[in-house]
Amino acid sequence: MRKLTGAVFLSLDGVMQAPGGPTEDPTGGFDQGGWVFGIGDDVIDPVLDSLFGAPYALLLGRRTYEIFAAYWPYVEGEMAGMGEALTAADKHVVTHRDQPLGWDNSHRLDGTTAVRMLKESDGPNLLIQGSSTLYPPLLAAGLIDELVLMTFPVVLGTGKRLFGDGTPPGAWRLLQQQVGEKGVIVTRWAPAGPVPTANHPDPSTSAAEVERQKRMAEGTW
Repeated sequence: MRKLTGAVFLSLDGVMQAPGGPTEDPTGGFDQGGWVFGIGDDVIDPVLDSLFGAPYALLLGRRTYEIFAAYWPYVEGEMAGMGEALTAADKHVVTHRDQPLGWDNSHRLDGTTAVRMLKESDGPNLLIQGSSTLYPPLLAAGLIDELVLMTFPVVLGTGKRLFGDGTPPGAWRLLQQQVGEKGVIVTRWAPAGPVPTANHPDPSTSAAEVERQKRMAEGTW
């Protein structure tokens, strides 16, 4: 069984859209692209080294795949080595479209069932990069084993979020945390079952509460 880890650059308000640059993903009118590089921090490189230093295969949504495929095979200079490594790695793309996947070592997956079968196969552990649309269905299917969140001290207001529509409720267990000099917080989380419940005090039965409940039912609260 392969381990599936989601590694996410995240704002304080949960946005993960276009961390790398202004032209990366401006869909929806998002105009804050590149917010990661405006801050940086000493804790980021060790995290990335740990993620990419061991054998891995990428699990990507279609749009993130297209962003990567238009950049990494062509990058030069100090990032050329990373481009070569990503080109050599297997890239599993969750998509219902049938357009060619032209980047070397790219493989098409059709939905959550295919991801489950991939996890059950032999091979290196799986790493999600970007791909916000993957998280709700994979979390709902119980397929994500760990989240590595690199939370930056910015509020972006709008943009694609990690826990988007369809994300199931659940508890998470903190495995590790670290705070960088510039305020970036790195946390590792593992799923920990359903949301814990507790015995709540009996609800108020005052006349004011009865009236409040009535206004909520009427839609006037």
